[in-house]
Amino acid sequence: MQLGNITAALAAATLPLSQVQAQEPLFEPEWNFDAAFLYYSEGDDRVDAYEGVLQATRTNADDQILVLTGTLDVLTGASPNGAAPQLTPQTFTRPSGKGEYQVAPGETPLDDTFKDTRAQVNLQWTSPLNQAMGYTTGLHLSKEYDYLSLGINGGLTRDFNQKNTQLALGGSLFYDTVEPEGRVPVPLSTMAIRKDFPSEEAFQQAFDATRGDSDDTKTTWDLRASLSQVINRQLIVQGTLTYAQVEGYQNDFIKVLSVVNDLGEAQHYLYESRPDRRNKWGFFGQAKYHFGPILDLSYRFMSDDWEVDSHTLNARLLFEFGPHSLEPNLRYYTQSATEFYQPFLLEGESPKYASADYRLGELDTYTLGLKYGYRMTTGHRMAIRLQWYHQAPQSIGKAEPGQLKDLDLYPSLNTLMLQTSYHF
Repeated sequence: MQLGNITAALAAATLPLSQVQAQEPLFEPEWNFDAAFLYYSEGDDRVDAYEGVLQATRTNADDQILVLTGTLDVLTGASPNGAAPQLTPQTFTRPSGKGEYQVAPGETPLDDTFKDTRAQVNLQWTSPLNQAMGYTTGLHLSKEYDYLSLGINGGLTRDFNQKNTQLALGGSLFYDTVEPEGRVPVPLSTMAIRKDFPSEEAFQQAFDATRGDSDDTKTTWDLRASLSQVINRQLIVQGTLTYAQVEGYQNDFIKVLSVVNDLGEAQHYLYESRPDRRNKWGFFGQAKYHFGPILDLSYRFMSDDWEVDSHTLNARLLFEFGPHSLEPNLRYYTQSATEFYQPFLLEGESPKYASADYRLGELDTYTLGLKYGYRMTTGHRMAIRLQWYHQAPQSIGKAEPGQLKDLDLYPSLNTLMLQTSYHF
Protein backbone atom coordinates (compact mmCIF):
# COMPACT_ATOMS: atom_id res chain seq x y z
CA MET A 1 0.00 0.00 0.00
CA GLN A 2 1.25 3.28 -1.01
CA LEU A 3 -0.41 5.49 1.58
CA GLY A 4 2.72 6.02 3.68
CA ASN A 5 4.64 6.88 0.48
CA ILE A 6 2.03 9.54 -0.35
CA THR A 7 2.24 11.20 3.10
CA ALA A 8 6.04 11.12 3.13
CA ALA A 9 6.28 12.59 -0.36
CA LEU A 10 4.04 15.54 0.54
CA ALA A 11 6.09 16.25 3.67
CA ALA A 12 9.44 15.81 1.88
CA ALA A 13 8.52 18.52 -0.61
CA THR A 14 8.97 21.20 2.05
CA LEU A 15 11.47 19.68 4.50
CA PRO A 16 14.83 20.66 2.96
CA LEU A 17 14.01 24.36 2.69
CA SER A 18 12.59 24.37 6.20
CA GLN A 19 15.92 23.02 7.41
CA VAL A 20 17.76 25.81 5.66
CA GLN A 21 15.53 28.41 7.27
CA ALA A 22 15.96 26.94 10.74
CA GLN A 23 19.36 28.50 11.30
CA GLU A 24 18.53 30.84 14.18
CA PRO A 25 20.34 30.04 17.43
CA LEU A 26 18.40 28.24 20.16
CA PHE A 27 19.15 29.09 23.77
CA GLU A 28 17.16 26.69 25.89
CA PRO A 29 16.66 22.97 25.41
CA GLU A 30 13.06 22.01 24.94
CA TRP A 31 10.70 19.27 23.84
CA ASN A 32 8.08 19.86 21.17
CA PHE A 33 5.41 17.44 20.05
CA ASP A 34 3.41 17.02 16.85
CA ALA A 35 0.35 14.78 16.64
CA ALA A 36 -1.42 14.05 13.35
CA PHE A 37 -4.24 11.86 12.08
CA LEU A 38 -4.99 10.95 8.46
CA TYR A 39 -8.14 9.41 7.05
CA TYR A 40 -7.79 8.07 3.49
CA SER A 41 -10.79 6.70 1.58
CA GLU A 42 -10.82 5.34 -1.98
CA GLY A 43 -14.04 5.30 -3.99
CA ASP A 44 -15.71 2.20 -5.48
CA ASP A 45 -15.54 0.45 -2.08
CA ARG A 46 -11.78 0.07 -2.25
CA VAL A 47 -9.26 0.84 0.49
CA ASP A 48 -9.88 2.85 3.66
CA ALA A 49 -6.87 3.78 5.76
CA TYR A 50 -6.43 5.39 9.17
CA GLU A 51 -3.03 6.72 10.19
CA GLY A 52 -1.93 8.24 13.47
CA VAL A 53 1.47 9.90 13.95
CA LEU A 54 3.13 11.21 17.10
CA GLN A 55 6.47 12.99 16.83
CA ALA A 56 8.63 14.21 19.71
CA THR A 57 11.46 16.67 19.04
CA ARG A 58 14.18 17.53 21.53
CA THR A 59 16.28 20.61 20.69
CA ASN A 60 19.38 21.27 22.77
CA ALA A 61 21.08 24.60 23.31
CA ASP A 62 23.95 23.63 21.00
CA ASP A 63 21.58 22.97 18.07
CA GLN A 64 21.53 19.20 18.53
CA ILE A 65 18.12 17.80 17.54
CA LEU A 66 16.61 14.43 18.41
CA VAL A 67 13.40 13.42 16.60
CA LEU A 68 11.44 10.29 17.54
CA THR A 69 8.41 9.46 15.37
CA GLY A 70 5.86 6.71 15.85
CA THR A 71 3.25 5.83 13.20
CA LEU A 72 0.35 3.38 13.24
CA ASP A 73 -1.63 2.58 10.06
CA VAL A 74 -4.75 0.47 9.74
CA LEU A 75 -5.92 -0.48 6.23
CA THR A 76 -9.10 -2.29 5.20
CA GLY A 77 -11.11 -2.79 2.03
CA ALA A 78 -10.56 -4.18 -1.45
CA SER A 79 -7.62 -3.91 -3.83
CA PRO A 80 -7.46 -4.70 -7.60
CA ASN A 81 -5.85 -8.09 -8.18
CA GLY A 82 -4.79 -7.21 -11.76
CA ALA A 83 -7.15 -9.54 -13.66
CA ALA A 84 -9.24 -8.11 -16.52
CA PRO A 85 -13.03 -7.75 -16.08
CA GLN A 86 -15.31 -10.21 -17.88
CA LEU A 87 -18.94 -10.47 -19.02
CA THR A 88 -19.30 -13.58 -16.86
CA PRO A 89 -18.64 -14.16 -13.12
CA GLN A 90 -15.03 -14.90 -12.17
CA THR A 91 -13.63 -16.95 -9.29
CA PHE A 92 -10.18 -16.45 -7.74
CA THR A 93 -8.23 -18.32 -5.09
CA ARG A 94 -7.15 -16.14 -2.18
CA PRO A 95 -3.37 -15.54 -1.89
CA SER A 96 -3.19 -17.78 1.17
CA GLY A 97 -4.88 -20.65 -0.70
CA LYS A 98 -7.56 -20.71 1.99
CA GLY A 99 -10.84 -19.95 0.27
CA GLU A 100 -12.03 -18.12 -2.84
CA TYR A 101 -13.73 -14.89 -3.84
CA GLN A 102 -16.08 -14.11 -6.75
CA VAL A 103 -16.31 -11.06 -9.00
CA ALA A 104 -19.54 -10.03 -10.73
CA PRO A 105 -19.75 -9.58 -14.55
CA GLY A 106 -18.38 -6.24 -15.73
CA GLU A 107 -16.70 -5.46 -12.39
CA THR A 108 -13.01 -4.76 -11.85
CA PRO A 109 -11.66 -7.83 -9.98
CA LEU A 110 -10.93 -6.80 -6.39
CA ASP A 111 -9.56 -8.92 -3.56
CA ASP A 112 -12.02 -7.88 -0.86
CA THR A 113 -10.05 -9.13 2.14
CA PHE A 114 -7.34 -6.50 2.03
CA LYS A 115 -6.55 -5.79 5.68
CA ASP A 116 -3.33 -4.83 7.40
CA THR A 117 -1.89 -2.95 10.36
CA ARG A 118 1.51 -1.30 10.24
CA ALA A 119 3.57 0.03 13.14
CA GLN A 120 6.56 2.20 12.32
CA VAL A 121 9.26 3.90 14.40
CA ASN A 122 11.85 6.39 13.14
CA LEU A 123 14.71 7.87 15.15
CA GLN A 124 16.72 10.83 13.78
CA TRP A 125 19.70 12.66 15.32
CA THR A 126 21.09 15.91 13.90
CA SER A 127 24.10 17.76 15.27
CA PRO A 128 26.61 20.43 14.20
CA LEU A 129 30.24 19.40 13.73
CA ASN A 130 31.49 22.98 13.74
CA GLN A 131 30.26 26.44 12.73
CA ALA A 132 29.82 25.42 9.10
CA MET A 133 29.21 21.66 9.06
CA GLY A 134 26.69 19.27 10.51
CA TYR A 135 25.57 15.68 10.26
CA THR A 136 22.42 13.62 10.63
CA THR A 137 21.83 9.92 11.17
CA GLY A 138 18.73 7.82 11.67
CA LEU A 139 17.12 4.41 12.16
CA HIS A 140 13.90 3.01 10.69
CA LEU A 141 11.72 0.06 11.70
CA SER A 142 8.38 -0.83 10.12
CA LYS A 143 6.36 -4.01 10.69
CA GLU A 144 3.19 -5.29 9.05
CA TYR A 145 1.59 -8.73 9.28
CA ASP A 146 3.56 -10.01 6.28
CA TYR A 147 6.26 -7.35 5.84
CA LEU A 148 9.28 -6.12 7.80
CA SER A 149 11.42 -3.13 6.85
CA LEU A 150 14.67 -2.07 8.53
CA GLY A 151 16.67 0.99 7.53
CA ILE A 152 19.49 3.36 8.36
CA ASN A 153 20.35 6.77 6.92
CA GLY A 154 22.95 9.46 7.27
CA GLY A 155 24.13 12.72 5.77
CA LEU A 156 26.46 15.72 5.96
CA THR A 157 25.75 19.42 5.45
CA ARG A 158 28.17 22.26 4.69
CA ASP A 159 27.22 25.95 4.85
CA PHE A 160 28.83 28.63 2.72
CA ASN A 161 28.38 32.32 2.00
CA GLN A 162 27.35 33.33 5.53
CA LYS A 163 24.91 30.40 5.64
CA ASN A 164 23.04 31.59 2.55
CA THR A 165 24.22 28.49 0.67
CA GLN A 166 24.04 24.91 1.89
CA LEU A 167 25.34 21.71 0.31
CA ALA A 168 23.90 18.44 1.65
CA LEU A 169 25.02 14.86 0.86
CA GLY A 170 23.19 11.84 2.16
CA GLY A 171 22.14 8.27 1.68
CA SER A 172 20.06 5.46 3.13
CA LEU A 173 19.91 1.66 3.17
CA PHE A 174 16.79 -0.48 3.66
CA TYR A 175 16.43 -4.24 4.05
CA ASP A 176 12.87 -5.55 3.60
CA THR A 177 11.44 -9.03 4.14
CA VAL A 178 8.10 -10.22 2.76
CA GLU A 179 6.39 -13.27 4.28
CA PRO A 180 3.09 -13.95 2.44
CA GLU A 181 0.63 -16.29 4.08
CA GLY A 182 0.66 -19.37 1.85
CA ARG A 183 4.30 -18.70 0.78
CA VAL A 184 5.69 -16.67 -2.13
CA PRO A 185 3.99 -17.31 -5.53
CA VAL A 186 6.19 -18.69 -8.32
CA PRO A 187 6.31 -15.96 -11.03
CA LEU A 188 4.09 -16.69 -14.05
CA SER A 189 2.71 -19.91 -12.51
CA THR A 190 -1.02 -20.59 -13.10
CA MET A 191 -3.46 -19.90 -10.26
CA ALA A 192 -5.07 -23.13 -9.03
CA ILE A 193 -8.85 -22.82 -8.60
CA ARG A 194 -10.75 -25.33 -6.45
CA LYS A 195 -13.57 -26.07 -8.95
CA ASP A 196 -11.03 -27.31 -11.52
CA PHE A 197 -9.95 -30.23 -9.30
CA PRO A 198 -11.83 -33.38 -8.26
CA SER A 199 -10.73 -33.28 -4.61
CA GLU A 200 -9.33 -30.96 -1.94
CA GLU A 201 -6.13 -33.00 -1.94
CA ALA A 202 -5.65 -32.53 -5.70
CA PHE A 203 -6.30 -28.79 -5.38
CA GLN A 204 -3.83 -28.43 -2.51
CA GLN A 205 -1.18 -30.27 -4.49
CA ALA A 206 -1.70 -27.92 -7.46
CA PHE A 207 -1.69 -24.84 -5.21
CA ASP A 208 1.56 -25.95 -3.53
CA ALA A 209 3.15 -26.27 -6.98
CA THR A 210 2.61 -22.51 -7.47
CA ARG A 211 4.45 -21.65 -4.24
CA GLY A 212 8.12 -21.05 -3.56
CA ASP A 213 9.91 -20.13 -0.34
CA SER A 214 8.14 -18.91 2.77
CA ASP A 215 9.76 -15.47 2.46
CA ASP A 216 11.90 -13.28 0.22
CA THR A 217 13.94 -10.13 0.64
CA LYS A 218 14.70 -6.81 -1.01
CA THR A 219 17.58 -4.36 -0.49
CA THR A 220 17.29 -0.66 -1.38
CA TRP A 221 20.00 1.96 -1.17
CA ASP A 222 20.04 5.55 -2.39
CA LEU A 223 22.36 8.55 -2.60
CA ARG A 224 21.39 12.21 -2.88
CA ALA A 225 23.10 15.58 -3.26
CA SER A 226 21.27 18.82 -2.61
CA LEU A 227 22.13 22.51 -2.95
CA SER A 228 20.03 25.26 -1.32
CA GLN A 229 20.50 28.96 -1.96
CA VAL A 230 18.97 32.05 -0.36
CA ILE A 231 18.59 34.48 -3.29
CA ASN A 232 17.26 37.41 -1.26
CA ARG A 233 14.88 38.08 1.62
CA GLN A 234 11.93 36.92 -0.46
CA LEU A 235 13.28 33.98 -2.46
CA ILE A 236 14.97 30.66 -1.62
CA VAL A 237 15.65 27.83 -4.09
CA GLN A 238 16.86 24.24 -3.93
CA GLY A 239 17.95 21.50 -6.33
CA THR A 240 18.47 17.80 -5.50
CA LEU A 241 19.87 14.87 -7.49
CA THR A 242 19.13 11.29 -6.43
CA TYR A 243 20.14 7.77 -7.42
CA ALA A 244 18.62 4.58 -6.00
CA GLN A 245 19.05 0.88 -6.61
CA VAL A 246 16.63 -1.87 -5.60
CA GLU A 247 17.63 -5.54 -5.66
CA GLY A 248 15.55 -8.55 -4.70
CA TYR A 249 11.87 -9.49 -4.59
CA GLN A 250 9.74 -6.72 -6.15
CA ASN A 251 6.56 -8.61 -7.12
CA ASP A 252 3.23 -7.89 -5.49
CA PHE A 253 2.16 -11.36 -4.38
CA ILE A 254 -1.58 -10.66 -4.70
CA LYS A 255 -1.31 -9.53 -8.35
CA VAL A 256 -2.23 -11.76 -11.31
CA LEU A 257 -2.75 -11.39 -15.08
CA SER A 258 -5.60 -12.74 -17.20
CA VAL A 259 -4.67 -14.93 -20.18
CA VAL A 260 -7.47 -14.50 -22.76
CA ASN A 261 -8.44 -16.15 -26.06
CA ASP A 262 -9.39 -14.42 -29.33
CA LEU A 263 -12.87 -13.68 -27.89
CA GLY A 264 -11.37 -11.92 -24.88
CA GLU A 265 -12.47 -14.71 -22.54
CA ALA A 266 -10.18 -15.45 -19.58
CA GLN A 267 -8.71 -18.95 -19.83
CA HIS A 268 -6.58 -18.83 -16.67
CA TYR A 269 -4.61 -16.44 -14.46
CA LEU A 270 -0.84 -16.09 -13.96
CA TYR A 271 0.99 -14.66 -10.96
CA GLU A 272 2.93 -11.58 -12.01
CA SER A 273 6.68 -11.45 -12.63
CA ARG A 274 8.86 -8.34 -12.26
CA PRO A 275 12.65 -7.97 -12.65
CA ASP A 276 14.59 -8.29 -9.39
CA ARG A 277 16.71 -5.21 -10.07
CA ARG A 278 15.69 -1.58 -10.59
CA ASN A 279 17.84 1.55 -10.95
CA LYS A 280 16.28 4.99 -10.49
CA TRP A 281 17.51 8.52 -11.17
CA GLY A 282 15.80 11.70 -10.11
CA PHE A 283 15.89 15.48 -9.95
CA PHE A 284 13.92 17.68 -7.57
CA GLY A 285 13.72 21.46 -7.77
CA GLN A 286 11.87 23.80 -5.43
CA ALA A 287 11.43 27.55 -4.96
CA LYS A 288 9.70 29.53 -2.23
CA TYR A 289 8.80 33.17 -2.83
CA HIS A 290 7.46 35.50 -0.13
CA PHE A 291 5.53 38.40 -1.66
CA GLY A 292 2.92 38.74 1.09
CA PRO A 293 1.58 35.25 0.62
CA ILE A 294 4.23 32.50 0.30
CA LEU A 295 4.34 30.67 -3.04
CA ASP A 296 5.88 27.19 -2.94
CA LEU A 297 6.57 25.62 -6.36
CA SER A 298 8.30 22.30 -6.97
CA TYR A 299 9.04 19.91 -9.82
CA ARG A 300 10.28 16.32 -9.66
CA PHE A 301 11.54 14.13 -12.51
CA MET A 302 12.15 10.40 -12.03
CA SER A 303 13.42 7.83 -14.53
CA ASP A 304 14.39 4.17 -14.18
CA ASP A 305 15.58 1.19 -16.22
CA TRP A 306 12.06 -0.30 -16.14
CA GLU A 307 11.32 2.47 -18.70
CA VAL A 308 9.20 4.52 -16.30
CA ASP A 309 9.58 8.30 -16.59
CA SER A 310 7.52 10.47 -14.28
CA HIS A 311 6.93 14.19 -13.81
CA THR A 312 5.41 15.83 -10.74
CA LEU A 313 4.37 19.47 -10.45
CA ASN A 314 3.25 20.79 -7.07
CA ALA A 315 2.09 24.27 -6.10
CA ARG A 316 1.07 25.70 -2.72
CA LEU A 317 0.10 29.25 -1.79
CA LEU A 318 0.09 30.20 1.89
CA PHE A 319 -2.06 33.15 3.05
CA GLU A 320 -1.76 34.35 6.66
CA PHE A 321 -4.40 36.46 8.41
CA GLY A 322 -3.11 37.10 11.93
CA PRO A 323 -3.28 33.75 13.72
CA HIS A 324 -5.20 32.15 10.84
CA SER A 325 -3.83 30.73 7.59
CA LEU A 326 -5.15 29.15 4.41
CA GLU A 327 -3.10 27.09 1.98
CA PRO A 328 -4.61 25.77 -1.27
CA ASN A 329 -2.51 23.25 -3.16
CA LEU A 330 -2.54 21.67 -6.61
CA ARG A 331 -0.48 18.66 -7.69
CA TYR A 332 -0.19 16.96 -11.09
CA TYR A 333 1.62 13.69 -11.72
CA THR A 334 2.13 11.72 -14.93
CA GLN A 335 4.16 8.58 -15.72
CA SER A 336 4.89 6.29 -18.64
CA ALA A 337 4.36 2.52 -18.44
CA THR A 338 7.00 -0.05 -17.55
CA GLU A 339 8.31 -2.08 -20.46
CA PHE A 340 6.63 -5.21 -19.04
CA TYR A 341 3.21 -3.74 -18.18
CA GLN A 342 0.40 -5.80 -19.77
CA PRO A 343 -3.32 -5.25 -19.01
CA PHE A 344 -3.80 -8.90 -20.10
CA LEU A 345 -1.94 -11.61 -22.04
CA LEU A 346 -3.12 -13.36 -25.19
CA GLU A 347 -2.85 -17.13 -25.44
CA GLY A 348 0.59 -17.94 -26.81
CA GLU A 349 2.29 -14.88 -25.31
CA SER A 350 5.10 -15.93 -22.95
CA PRO A 351 7.08 -12.90 -21.76
CA LYS A 352 9.83 -13.25 -19.16
CA TYR A 353 8.30 -10.42 -17.11
CA ALA A 354 4.69 -9.24 -16.99
CA SER A 355 2.46 -7.28 -14.61
CA ALA A 356 -1.08 -5.91 -14.89
CA ASP A 357 -0.66 -3.62 -11.88
CA TYR A 358 -2.12 -0.29 -13.10
CA ARG A 359 0.41 1.56 -10.90
CA LEU A 360 3.06 0.36 -13.39
CA GLY A 361 1.07 1.47 -16.43
CA GLU A 362 0.55 4.87 -18.00
CA LEU A 363 -1.01 6.96 -15.26
CA ASP A 364 -2.06 10.55 -14.59
CA THR A 365 -3.06 11.80 -11.15
CA TYR A 366 -4.45 15.10 -9.87
CA THR A 367 -4.56 16.36 -6.29
CA LEU A 368 -6.54 19.40 -5.15
CA GLY A 369 -6.55 20.44 -1.52
CA LEU A 370 -7.05 23.17 1.07
CA LYS A 371 -5.39 23.51 4.48
CA TYR A 372 -6.57 25.72 7.32
CA GLY A 373 -4.17 26.56 10.16
CA TYR A 374 -4.52 28.38 13.47
CA ARG A 375 -1.73 29.63 15.74
CA MET A 376 -2.65 30.03 19.41
CA THR A 377 -1.27 32.60 21.84
CA THR A 378 0.40 29.75 23.74
CA GLY A 379 2.50 28.96 20.67
CA HIS A 380 0.55 25.80 19.94
CA ARG A 381 -0.64 25.28 16.35
CA MET A 382 -3.41 23.25 14.79
CA ALA A 383 -4.28 22.52 11.17
CA ILE A 384 -6.77 20.59 9.07
CA ARG A 385 -6.27 19.65 5.42
CA LEU A 386 -8.81 18.18 2.97
CA GLN A 387 -7.62 16.76 -0.36
CA TRP A 388 -9.25 15.18 -3.39
CA TYR A 389 -7.00 12.74 -5.28
CA HIS A 390 -7.93 11.46 -8.75
CA GLN A 391 -6.13 8.58 -10.52
CA ALA A 392 -6.62 8.16 -14.27
CA PRO A 393 -4.89 5.05 -15.74
CA GLN A 394 -4.35 5.30 -19.50
CA SER A 395 -4.47 2.69 -22.27
CA ILE A 396 -1.08 1.56 -23.60
CA GLY A 397 -2.68 0.92 -27.01
CA LYS A 398 -2.77 -2.89 -26.88
CA ALA A 399 -5.51 -4.27 -29.18
CA GLU A 400 -8.43 -5.59 -27.12
CA PRO A 401 -10.02 -8.79 -28.49
CA GLY A 402 -13.71 -9.70 -28.30
CA GLN A 403 -15.58 -8.75 -25.12
CA LEU A 404 -12.68 -6.71 -23.72
CA LYS A 405 -13.62 -3.92 -26.17
CA ASP A 406 -16.85 -3.42 -24.20
CA LEU A 407 -15.28 -3.47 -20.73
CA ASP A 408 -13.43 -0.81 -18.75
CA LEU A 409 -9.85 -2.05 -18.47
CA TYR A 410 -8.54 1.26 -17.11
CA PRO A 411 -11.03 2.47 -14.46
CA SER A 412 -10.34 5.82 -12.81
CA LEU A 413 -10.43 6.24 -9.04
CA ASN A 414 -11.32 9.11 -6.69
CA THR A 415 -9.91 9.36 -3.18
CA LEU A 416 -10.57 11.73 -0.27
CA MET A 417 -7.91 12.49 2.33
CA LEU A 418 -8.57 14.32 5.60
CA GLN A 419 -5.59 15.20 7.77
CA THR A 420 -5.49 16.99 11.11
CA SER A 421 -2.43 18.00 13.11
CA TYR A 422 -1.59 19.67 16.42
CA HIS A 423 1.76 21.10 17.51
CA PHE A 424 2.50 21.66 21.18
